[in-house]
Amino acid sequence: MSRYRVMVIDDDELMREYVHEAMTRAGHDVDAAASGPEALARMETTAYDVAITDLKMAPMDGLEVLRRVRAAGPDTQVIVMTAYGTIETAVAALKEGAADYILKPFTPDALEVAVDRCLERARVARENRYLRDEVDARYDFGAMVGDSPAMRAVYEQIRKVADSRATVLIRGATGVGKELAARAIHFAGARRDKPFIKVNCAALSAGILESELFGHEKGAFTSAHDRKIGRFELADTGTLLLDEVSEIPVDLQPKLLRALQEREFERVGGNTPIQVDTRIVATSNRDLESAVREGKFREDLFYRLNVVVIVLPPLRERREDIPALMDHFLKRYCRENGRRVRGFAPATQKRFLAYDWPGNVRELQHAIEQAIVLASDDAPLRPEQFFLGGVQAVLGGAASAGITAGATVADVERRLIFATLEHCDGNRTRAAEMLGISVRTLRNKLNEYRVEQGHDQ
Repeated sequence: MSRYRVMVIDDDELMREYVHEAMTRAGHDVDAAASGPEALARMETTAYDVAITDLKMAPMDGLEVLRRVRAAGPDTQVIVMTAYGTIETAVAALKEGAADYILKPFTPDALEVAVDRCLERARVARENRYLRDEVDARYDFGAMVGDSPAMRAVYEQIRKVADSRATVLIRGATGVGKELAARAIHFAGARRDKPFIKVNCAALSAGILESELFGHEKGAFTSAHDRKIGRFELADTGTLLLDEVSEIPVDLQPKLLRALQEREFERVGGNTPIQVDTRIVATSNRDLESAVREGKFREDLFYRLNVVVIVLPPLRERREDIPALMDHFLKRYCRENGRRVRGFAPATQKRFLAYDWPGNVRELQHAIEQAIVLASDDAPLRPEQFFLGGVQAVLGGAASAGITAGATVADVERRLIFATLEHCDGNRTRAAEMLGISVRTLRNKLNEYRVEQGHDQ
């Protein structure tokens, strides 16, 4: 558990000591003040992650403390303590920028959960501010590059849906930029200052994915030593990206459907409904209609996701964007690697324009990054410095992979997977993209090979 610095502000000595002890037992560094002015004086010299303040105090009430804390340090999260009779004041505090409120009387566990929740949101907010600054400073629409008619149509769709609450399904082949489009929808809309949370549905097993999405209660299963806040809850008031939504296991799909329809769910091992205002953006590179017909994807969930559809075109259908993409990634990777490459030779651009890019923008990006890392300074990038062709380039020909006549299809598949993994330095996500399979399929194949090796022994 992370250790944070906490300021407790209350003119009631017993309550002040109660909260101080609860936060100390939770593992935080805690200071306490009997009044707003005393707390603010300390906060001038010490940075606090969270301030827990009572509302009814003299000579300065909790709302004024909140205003001054927010003005002095917006990264300090403020939780207000209030009795049932002053719930309207607590709502006013939320409008003034309080992270949360807690009703008296409360247990130490309830207070700890509130603190953990607001600090996690603060962490996500800081990351989002960084990402938004990066997006605003460097690229339009979250690093999406291109001015072709096809991309202009995509930008227009993003503008139209950005401020809505509608669920968006982004479809397209691997590497076309579906996650970038999802980020653009979030940062172009009214929720840009709220959390943007991502979960890769293909990279996690069913049990882990359920906990990641919905969280779990302490003791829900053997390794659940503490309560966990799920991605749906972390994304409350913001956006949750369900990447590769087609890979969600069938037995988990009803719970996801309920969360989408009712904006309500329970943590694993819990029975208390949790309501959220989470905007959903999902991506898929698979034919979901076929998955529905095959019984691998629920029809009602498909229609719930298929509210607004944005289809990203493959790179071969917008070749006029290739020169701009080449220039974009050249500048980026020269800057990141401290290189001074002098653009592209004319033959290189000609080859890029003629190539079909089965891996789309991601393949182009990786090709340029690799070439720049290996290139000499003060020279243009020539065609022979690029290994285009996806898997064929990885293998470098059948002989170099040890594939000979008479090899079985299973043996070729095994060698191909291991060769691709080696080429990607063990990065399974990138290897799966190059192979045109999901991360889950790759993981299952590797587990299958380990079992076979065990039998051989």
